[in-house]
Amino acid sequence: MSVACGSAHEAERVVDVLLDRRLAACVQVLGPMTSCYWWQGSREVATEWVCVIKTRTSLVDEVADAVRSVHSYELPEVLAVPVTGGDPEYLAWIEAEASGAPEGDGRPGERDGG
Repeated sequence: MSVACGSAHEAERVVDVLLDRRLAACVQVLGPMTSCYWWQGSREVATEWVCVIKTRTSLVDEVADAVRSVHSYELPEVLAVPVTGGDPEYLAWIEAEASGAPEGDGRPGERDGG
């Protein structure tokens, strides 16, 4: 998934909410970068940071809800891009780490050695 943020601080908030809730195995923050787009009939240019989110397909809606809860944009970019392949061990790691269960609640995916 990807999410564009208006500042590095906002990107950090997105990272924190997703990792704290175990909605992502990894979030990479790229930027700053220049975004050029149309908004409410006007052409705009903004400096943004993009969060690249590694998560399960089953958690896409929860990720979108969590992002909206901390994001400043009226309409944040929250895009899910299908993964059609990859290293099987890496994909299994994403499945294991993005459990959707916050640390310490006893649900599978917690790093408890089991």
